[in-house]
Formats: sequence, C-alpha cells, structure tokens
Amino acid sequence: MSDIEQKVKEIQEAAVTAILGADGLDRLNEVRVSFLGKKGSLTAVLKSMKNVDPEDRPKVGKWVNDARAEIEARMTEMKNRLDAEKMARELEKEKIDVTLPPKMKFIGHSHPNTIALEEVERIFVGMGYEVIEGPEIEYDDYNFTKLNIPANHPAKDEQDTFYITKDILLRTQTSPVQARVMEKGKLPIRMISPGRVFRSDEVDATHSPSFHQIEGLVIDKNITFADLKGTLDVFAKELFGPETKTKFRPHHFPFTEPSAEVDVSCFKCGGKGCRFCKGSGWIEILGCGMVHPHVLEMCGIDPEEYTGFAFGVGLERIALLKYEIDDMRLLYENDIRFLKQF
Repeated sequence: MSDIEQKVKEIQEAAVTAILGADGLDRLNEVRVSFLGKKGSLTAVLKSMKNVDPEDRPKVGKWVNDARAEIEARMTEMKNRLDAEKMARELEKEKIDVTLPPKMKFIGHSHPNTIALEEVERIFVGMGYEVIEGPEIEYDDYNFTKLNIPANHPAKDEQDTFYITKDILLRTQTSPVQARVMEKGKLPIRMISPGRVFRSDEVDATHSPSFHQIEGLVIDKNITFADLKGTLDVFAKELFGPETKTKFRPHHFPFTEPSAEVDVSCFKCGGKGCRFCKGSGWIEILGCGMVHPHVLEMCGIDPEEYTGFAFGVGLERIALLKYEIDDMRLLYENDIRFLKQF
C-alpha cells in the first residue's frame, strides 16, 4: 500500500470515527467542513495531485472519491439518525396527557360602570338621542364661561378644579361638549355626552377626584319644562322599573333657569321608606333645568326662537343605586371578589 493510499484510508477512518461521535447536527456539520470542505483534509489530498506521477493520478483520484463516497454515506446516515432523535425529543416535549383535567379559563365581563352606561345610552338612543363625546382637557371658556359660570364663581376656585394653565384645565363636567355642539349651529339638538370628569375631591365612599358624568341636552323650537319632566320620567321608569315615580325640587344651576333636582321613588320599598332611602321613600338622582337664555346667546342660538333643557347625572351614582353598592371606591379597586358579582 502506497503512502497516499494509506493517508486516504486514515482520513476515511478518522472521518467515520468523528461522524459516529457527533452529538448533534452542528457538530456533524463541523466534521463535514473538517474533512470535505475547501480546506478539509481529504480535499488537501486532491490538491496535492500535481505532485503525483501522471500514471498514478487515476488511482489516487479513485481512492479519494471512494473515501468521499463512504464519508458522505456515513454522514447522511448519521444526519437521519440525529434528525429522528431530535423529532422524538420534540414530540415527547409536546406530548399532551389527555387524561389531565383542563385548565380553567376565566373570561371577564363588563365593569359595573360600563353596564350602567350602556343601559343609559340604550334608553336615550331609543328616544332619538345621539351620543357625543368630547375632550377631557378643556378650555376655561367652554368649561365655565359659555355655561354662564362667572369668573368669581366658587366652582372656578383652584381648590375645586385641576388647572393645567390659566386657561386650560381638566374638565369638571361634560357640559362643555354641549357648548361645543351648540356652537356648530346645527339644530335641532338631541344628545347625551358621557365621559370622565375631574374635581379636587378627597377620596371617600361617595367622592373621587376622577369620576363619570352623563349630561343631556335638547334644543328645538317650543321646548318646555313639561318636555323635560316627561323625558326624565320615561328615563327613570326604564332604568329603575315601571312603577318608579319622579319628584322635582327647585334648585339653582348657572347653566339652567329654572333649575331642579330630581328624586325617584325608592325602588327597594316602593316609596314606603326603608334603610336604602333613609326612610324618606325618595332617592336623589340628578339635576336638570331649562337652558339659560344667556347660554344660548353665547353659543350663537337665538333664545327668542329656540328653547331647550339640560340634565346631568353621575354614572357612578346610577351604578351605586342600581347595584346597591355602598362604597364608590369598590368600583375602582379591581377586587375580583367584588367584580364577580356582576
């Protein structure tokens, strides 16, 4: 056996040994490069053919090609084996025991505030109202001036309002949306404006610096207080039950004149008096009134031709009453034990 044949045989044996010892596809590829690559040991033999006698070159080429064929065959065999082992490991890892109990998936549901809001929107949309939203960061002009709230009014005090600049603030009510809609001059108007509002209140069972209001507005020709009373009576019956009665008490709001606060008969005791209504038989629910003529003028509407009414109710108040919740903080603490009740 010549030296070249011996060398080729040794390379072949070394390659087979390395292949059999490969513990993964990456290592197998390293073996391929080491023996069959451009700088591999078997390739080096071919490159040395120029130093071989011409009559011996065919024999050397056959030895190298036979060795290459054997190495590639062993590599293919090992690759198939490693692929099969890898697949078996992955299948074992992904195997599912169908006898195990299933993992329970808990699907959430709407928040009490959302449930109450959707019900209020359904009632008023059913009466032909449009739902309109507006910015939570508002100009002083829309939040106060156009709503007939003068510069010296207590509501404008920094103790009650979150000011960003002298003229920009976090809205204290959703009534600015009504002013913006009236300004556009597209009449008649029949709308409600739900949304988050902000006031500088201490957190307790009935107060929060951030809460929600739903305010309504109707502007048209020949609108009277009787229309307001009829609308709110329908609203109360739809929300709290067909036996619900309403009672209007005189009040004062800068935005409206005349103004009133509205009570509904206690839906727990039917007006007889109980712990829920503190024995009075009535529960205060919202404020309302006829839109002040000066407000109409400031928003570009002729008060001689058009009249209207407005009302505002706290969304949290509706949720507290309707679902008999005695602490407003429960609505925001995300306690699953509380939320599961709805």
